[in-house]
Formats: sequence, structure tokens, C-alpha cells
Amino acid sequence: MSKIKIVVDSAADIPPDLAKKHDIRIVPDYVNFGDQSFPDDGVSLSRQDFYKRLAQATELPTTAAPPPGMGAKIFQEALADADHVIAFSVASKLSGIYNGMVVAANEVSPEKITVIDSGTLTMAQGWMAIAAAESAEKGATVEDIKALISEMRSRARLYAVLDTLEYLRRSGRVGWAQANVGALLQIKPIIDVREGDVNTAGRVRTFEKAIREVADIAHREAPLERLTVLHSFNPERGQKLMDLLQDIAPKNYLNMVDVTPVIGTHVGPNGIGLTLIKAKS
Repeated sequence: MSKIKIVVDSAADIPPDLAKKHDIRIVPDYVNFGDQSFPDDGVSLSRQDFYKRLAQATELPTTAAPPPGMGAKIFQEALADADHVIAFSVASKLSGIYNGMVVAANEVSPEKITVIDSGTLTMAQGWMAIAAAESAEKGATVEDIKALISEMRSRARLYAVLDTLEYLRRSGRVGWAQANVGALLQIKPIIDVREGDVNTAGRVRTFEKAIREVADIAHREAPLERLTVLHSFNPERGQKLMDLLQDIAPKNYLNMVDVTPVIGTHVGPNGIGLTLIKAKS
């Protein structure tokens, strides 16, 4: 039986306990403050240190894809324990990480490494990788897993509300944030990420209303197969959203994640959101 290992970049936001449980290997993306570059590995730059530096920074940090050599090293290590590697990248429309993974795969063993563009990020990407690992543990083939993820991707959703659009605007990753920032200053847009595109799913005046509206959106998407509450260094807001989702929470597949610094760079502190995988109809 073929043994398959799963690899993701750190933007997938997979909690350490789940990564360890499924032996998912993580390629760290990078956060750059000026000429200082930190791997997004949860050790070199903690959440607390990141947001402290962010508040004090005169120039906003940037993010970067891991060098292909790092991806190649992790692919080689995974292949030492497996016959094939399936790697999941953050949406290629939002980052060059997918292309970097492809380069690394071609350097190592392209016939033994499959790179999948998740079309999304944070735990929407993470849940795909976990589902792939669970299937591999049950004996699924590479083709089985590719078919599973292709179908699962159509059921993945990510919704978020940011405390300010300033970080997203300065990142330059989303055109409408630049074009509409003046009109949106007095409201909280609800962001919808799907197939690598970032759009607005609604607008509210206060964060309290935003939390309720995001919860309402999740209820409209129910029943759910998997669900994660997201926050950027504001667990109190995250818990408020978590409390509103208990009645639709899928058994054993609900968690809360403080998004990793490589995501926090673009969304700033105090944001909340959720990722979900809709149940099959």
C-alpha cells in the first residue's frame, strides 16, 4: 500500500496538535520587518511578539514565500517516510507560494509530489490538508485524494471582518480595498474569500453586528462538515462568535485559531472570522 504524507505552508493555520496527530509537515512562510526576516513557524516570531512589533512599526511588515530550497528540504524529509507527498498551498491568486512549491517539487521528485492550489487560506486550506491526511491514513490513493479535495474545495468558505482595512489596503493584495477605502471607513465589510477571490459579503456598522452577521452567514451555510473560528489576537471576540455557533457545530470538527502572523500581516489585529466546509448535499 502506498504511503502518502501531507505538506502545507504555514498560511494553512493548522494547530500544532492536529499537525502532529496527522504528521502534516509545515513549510514556514516569512514575515519581514524591514531587513529582519522571520520564518512563520510559531517559534521565531510568536503571536504576542508579532502584534507588539506591528503596533510599534513605522513601516508595515511584508510577507514572502519560503525559498524553494526550504520547500525542497521538507519534501525530501517527507518522502523519506512516504511513497508520495501531496502539498497544499495558499491560493495562488493571493501569493507566489504555489509556484514556489512547484519549483521545489520539480527539484526533488516531480513524479512523487503533487502540489494542489487550495484556492483559499487559513483553516479552509488547513481542513483540506487534514481531510487528505485522514483519507491517506485509511488507505486512499493519490487519485482518490485529488478527487476528494477537488470536490471539497467547492464546499469551502471563508468569511472575515477586519477592525480596519488599512493593513489590507497597504498590502496591495486586494484591489477593492484600495479603491473603496474612503467609502468604507465608517463601516465593517464582511470579506468573503472563495477560489482565490476576495469580495464583500455584506457591510455593517459595528463589530457587535459584524459578529452576529458572520454567525448568521454560517447558519445559512449549515449543515457543516468542519468549522473553525478565526481571530487575530482577540480571543474575546473569537469566543463571542464561537458561542453563537454551538448549535451548528459539527461534532469533533470545531476549533478556534489565532491566525498566524503571515495572515495577521494583511488583516491586522482584532479581526474575526470563520472558515467552514459545507456538508455534502
